[in-house]
Amino acid sequence: MRCKAMLLDASGQALRLGELAVPQPGPRQLLLRVHACGVCRTDLHVADGELLDAKLPLVLGHEIIGTVEEIGAEVEGFVLGQRVGVPWLGHTCGACRYCLSGRENLCEQARFTGYHLDGGYAQYTVADAQYCFALPDAYSDEQAAPLLCAGLIGYRALVAAGEARRLGIYGFGAAAHIVAQVAHWQGREVYAFTKPGDAAGQAFARSLGAVWAGGSDALPPVELDAAILFAPVGALVPVALCAVAKGGSVVCAGIHMSDIPAFPYALLWGERNIVSVANLTRRDGEEFLALVPQVPVRTETHAFRLEQANAALQSVRDGRLNGAAVLLVD
Repeated sequence: MRCKAMLLDASGQALRLGELAVPQPGPRQLLLRVHACGVCRTDLHVADGELLDAKLPLVLGHEIIGTVEEIGAEVEGFVLGQRVGVPWLGHTCGACRYCLSGRENLCEQARFTGYHLDGGYAQYTVADAQYCFALPDAYSDEQAAPLLCAGLIGYRALVAAGEARRLGIYGFGAAAHIVAQVAHWQGREVYAFTKPGDAAGQAFARSLGAVWAGGSDALPPVELDAAILFAPVGALVPVALCAVAKGGSVVCAGIHMSDIPAFPYALLWGERNIVSVANLTRRDGEEFLALVPQVPVRTETHAFRLEQANAALQSVRDGRLNGAAVLLVD
């Protein structure tokens, strides 16, 4: 049996529509019939070769929504036909000091969906059952897909920001539009930073609860307690430091970022700190997916067919969408 897939043959090339044999699940895996897959900026970093050592040819996609078609012999807790989500973190060793201390996101042997492992730009995929999550019933496949990375990584970044009352968000894309809703629900003040001149993006941010929105070249009207950077632009780190009060944090949430330029020590002084967020843990997934119906988070999505994956990636590259691009798989 074969299935349709969009394949990356080499870095820098467009994806091509092809066919693959439907994969067989290993003893600890699930075979999933894919219904939707979010399109993430990390997919661009993989496709462009900015993240090295990708498996090639490769099926991109790590915001997967699918139903269980087959269950590996050693898997427990899943049933045929169950709807599950598959995130970026696809496998860990389970035995290293990071895994044993609840920091599996840092495992040296971690394998990532749509990077080391074939992902969801296909009709079928297999996934490690330990990294498959049950999903809130209130969300359709299209609405749920962005929760699996934009939501999860954003949630981890929000936790890293601590108790910050005044929170800046630089780069108001898929992750930011979810995190802003959670932060607003928690009673925080959200200050949104978009590309300079992006009036539509700023209006979108305000519609989701931001108390202020402006260009990334502007200072907010108040000092921030913390800032989260979703934009993969290293030059924004010193910009955010200028906006953060003493004792505040700048959280770098992307898996890839351009180089951070030199900046005066005075911007860091005053016990400001810069931290990064790497991947996610299963605990992040369980906490976040239990939280989203309470807010409730509303995902803004733009649907593309599987065969339109290149157009979807380009829309993310161009920053044309408010919200998230999602592939719907027949």
